[in-house]
Amino acid sequence: MRAIVTILAILVIVAIIAVATGFVNIHGNGGSMPQVAVQGGSLPQVQANVGSIDLGTKNETVSVPKVSVDNKETQVAVPTLHVNKPAQ
Repeated sequence: MRAIVTILAILVIVAIIAVATGFVNIHGNGGSMPQVAVQGGSLPQVQANVGSIDLGTKNETVSVPKVSVDNKETQVAVPTLHVNKPAQ
């Protein structure tokens, strides 16, 4: 397996050197875009029977929950961080 990889690497290096020195010339002819003619058209005719939408408001009685938040102070342990700089 190692021998096959080594041979392939050598062949690639030889091919690169051959192209770089001009020993092998690879030239291609530039292509061209095809000629396309576009003519105008028309949209399809569509008939649709659709309903209507009425948007408005009305007054209704609904049940709404009442939420209250009571704040009271409580003593809790919180984490702290203190950094001591190294002596100079």
